[in-house]
Amino acid sequence: MTLRTEKWQLRLIQLLTIPGILTAYYLWLYHGGTLYSACTTNAIFDCGQVSGPGARFASIGPVPVAMIGLAGYIFIFLLVWLKDWLPVVEENLAELMLGTTGLAFLFTLGLTALEFFVIHAFCQYCLYSAVIVTVMFILAVWYLKTR
Repeated sequence: MTLRTEKWQLRLIQLLTIPGILTAYYLWLYHGGTLYSACTTNAIFDCGQVSGPGARFASIGPVPVAMIGLAGYIFIFLLVWLKDWLPVVEENLAELMLGTTGLAFLFTLGLTALEFFVIHAFCQYCLYSAVIVTVMFILAVWYLKTR
């Protein structure tokens, strides 16, 4: 059984949403004070300053950034899944995937810039998520070019 080119990119994007969902869910629970941080705290890493309950930039208004990430990962997972059920999704999947992962990439880039330039500390779990989003965006571009 051979996978077509577009299949493996989409399935890899969908697979990458699983660690993304778990990371975002952990960060949401941490932000809400339900869990303690498992993050290393030193001169570079301090999850409390970045995404902790009292972190200045951990929410946009009343909405935790981690919840936005969780919703984004779930949406991307569902897009790949729905292509088998809804013809309109299948017909426009390359553009939908590029737009969704592109927005996620820009959002993540902005958050990482905040960590670097404003907060002067990084959350290692946020960086894991940034790597996942970046790889998904690259795969979405690749999918669009090769479909």
